[in-house]
Formats: sequence, C-alpha cells, structure tokens
Amino acid sequence: MAKKKKTFGGSKSSYKGGKVLKWVGKLILILFIISILLPVAYRWVNPPVTPLMLIRKVSNGAKIEHEWKDLENISSHMVRCAVAAEDNNFLGHSGFDYGAIEKAIEERKAGGRHRGASTISQQTAKNVFLWPKSSWVRKGCEVYFTFLIEHIWGKERIMEVYLNVIEMGDGIYGAEAAAQHYFHCSAAQLSKHQAALITACYPNPLKFNPGNPSNYVQRRAKKIAAMSNKVGKIRFDDESIEKAQQRYQKREAARRAKKEKT
Repeated sequence: MAKKKKTFGGSKSSYKGGKVLKWVGKLILILFIISILLPVAYRWVNPPVTPLMLIRKVSNGAKIEHEWKDLENISSHMVRCAVAAEDNNFLGHSGFDYGAIEKAIEERKAGGRHRGASTISQQTAKNVFLWPKSSWVRKGCEVYFTFLIEHIWGKERIMEVYLNVIEMGDGIYGAEAAAQHYFHCSAAQLSKHQAALITACYPNPLKFNPGNPSNYVQRRAKKIAAMSNKVGKIRFDDESIEKAQQRYQKREAARRAKKEKT
C-alpha cells in the first residue's frame, strides 16, 4: 500500500490570511508611531489645519478663516473666559475632571439636561487630531490624545492651541479670526465683554453670533464675565500650576469622601 505524501505548510487561503494580518499589524504600528510623532511635533509646530476645518470645507464648502496667534498676543480675557465657562479646574486636573464627569452622569440619570464634561484638554485633543462625530471609538482616541498632550505639551501650550483652533463661527477658527470677523479688532484687543460673548457661543458656534448676540447669548456672556472675575489671572508657571493641582486634589478627596458616606 502506497504511503500518502506529506504536505508541508498551510493552504493558500491561510497563507493569504497571514499576509493580510501582517500588513494590518504594520499599518497599526505605523498609525501608532504617527499618533506619537504628531503631538510631539505640535509641541513646537503650530497645527496648520484640523480635521474639522477640512470636513466643513469638503461637506459644506465652508471658507476657512484662521490666523495663528501666540498666547501672548491673545487677550487674557479670552483665557479667563474659557476657563470660567468650559473648565474651571483646567490648571489642576491632569486632563480629565472626574468630579465634572460624575456630576454629568448623575444629571443624565436623573433626567436633567445633558451637561458637557469635556475639559479644555479633551476638546483640544478632539479638535486637533480627531473627527467631530461622537462615538465610543472617538472617545477612546480622545482619552489617548488627551493623555499625550497633557504630558507632552503642558497647560500653556494646550491653551494656546485651543484658542487658535476652536470653531467660533461658520468657517471661523481661533480667537484672531473671531476678533477680526465679529469686532474688527485683533485678538489682543478683545475686551472682557467681547471675549465673554465669543465664549458664550462655544456650545453652538454655527447657531449663535457674538457680533449680533441673542438674549440667551447676552445672558450667558454676562455670567461668564462675572465668573471670569472670580477665576482671576491665569498663570502658567510651575508654582501656580502646582498650587492649582493641590487645590484640585483636595477637592477631589473631599468629593470622594462625601460619596463614600452617602
């Protein structure tokens, strides 16, 4: 009886499958390397364009009004209003405000309004590296990039990038473009009231107009201006950031202790 010949190696389909997996692995590695290199490069190089700018341009044919300004050439009122309205623990947290996240979850469970809990760091990561449509995949990427920029850029650079790329109207991005478009002045010349009006429109910049504010925008701007007074001057030196971190950690410890008792 003749012996069956032994066959070596897998079938063609398994060979092709292994080849595809190999290419997928290489692609994932390349994307991972790029995801590290871009935040490192943007520590010193200003992002020339963002995914949102390109998406608006392609989908709606929107113009792109955008002029980069260093943080020292942007009104300090813009910085204070941003912190007051969007993230009053900006200097203290490490990218994520867990107290705000928990509060937002509790309010949603109770049937209240959907409060945003994204920090300025998270918003910056989303605006610079990701697409606008929300999903679990994007949220995961947002967490990843937020961690990177917090450790690679630092707070001052995050604020600078944030105020230069955030959408402030239809085709209008950043403080300089907003200042020129709505108030015919430079970002450095923005008053507290003007900065508060621009910031008041952040939740829906395509609907609201700081140059022709609705009653809602005016009321919100008034509150933001008042809160910015309490925020005071924002300093990015090591000592100020360390003190802010200590205050935040103290508040977080008190919040956790209170939660454990209830």
